[in-house]
Amino acid sequence: MNNNLCFFQLSDTAVKLEAGLCAADFALTQNKESLVPSHFDSQQALELVVFGQTSIGQLHNLIAGSDIDINALTRINIRNRQSSYRFQVSSQNPAQSRQLLAQFSLKHNIEAALLKDAPSLSEPGLLVMDMDSTTIEIECIDEIAALAGVGQQVAEVTELAMQGKLDFAQSLVQRVAQLSGAPETVLAEVARDIPLMPGLKPLVASLKQHQWRVAIASGGFTYFADHLCQLLELDGAFANELEIINGRLTGKVSGDIVDADAKAQTLKILSDKFDLDHRQTVAMGDGANDLVMMNSAALGVAFKAKPLVLEQADASINHSGLDCLLHYLK
Repeated sequence: MNNNLCFFQLSDTAVKLEAGLCAADFALTQNKESLVPSHFDSQQALELVVFGQTSIGQLHNLIAGSDIDINALTRINIRNRQSSYRFQVSSQNPAQSRQLLAQFSLKHNIEAALLKDAPSLSEPGLLVMDMDSTTIEIECIDEIAALAGVGQQVAEVTELAMQGKLDFAQSLVQRVAQLSGAPETVLAEVARDIPLMPGLKPLVASLKQHQWRVAIASGGFTYFADHLCQLLELDGAFANELEIINGRLTGKVSGDIVDADAKAQTLKILSDKFDLDHRQTVAMGDGANDLVMMNSAALGVAFKAKPLVLEQADASINHSGLDCLLHYLK
């Protein structure tokens, strides 16, 4: 499609194109400077992404409430049967605008993102995702604990860790210790009907079609991460290994714990392995343990995340499936 910029005025009821012209035409006019805002820079401007179901009124309120100004409509994407609009925008305080945008999106049940230098779908890239409550709808350790009869004790510790109120490694040791003596068969029982997060399969399929690499970096367990890696034909899976002796869990983890730093290191290991530009890296997660990895990527996306994670992410997906990410990529 033609990617020329279109400049316009936006009210709460209508979008009015400036003189009915696009950027390619502006170069031929005498009043170009009056049409293009003085602070507009096509190379440096932020991008606002909203979806086709967003009403004009919502868009008007969104930009007003987020302290941003729209300069131009740059692209309309149709991906995985959804349409999205990319605007070049400006803000005096992008970090604050991103926070306001996230709050507006949550309150009004829409998806939107304020991005800068987003990776491109059309170029090879890398997506590394958390597993529990991100690629799958459950926390595996909570499911194992429920089957082992210690569900409440483990779930309480899991929640504290997700909120960043308890060191992850410490919390993992405490939770796994509760599983001591549980039969190995509980792992197979959880894996048998593991619920994939909506949008996961189309996201992976679309990224693969565009020569992207996709992997899991999880504070969960290899039993499930390896299962997903095989099921979805992923490019890697990194997780903790439960120690099992004589068919029973010992309540210990074998080897080093995959914590926040290890997740971030996974991103670097894989981008180096596949010779990918760092600008083409994305990390996605929902808990405090994902923040280091998300901050290490070119784009860190919070998926239905805890408030602490939502506050620090570059973008968020709060109501839609994982395939919403496709629209945040250029």
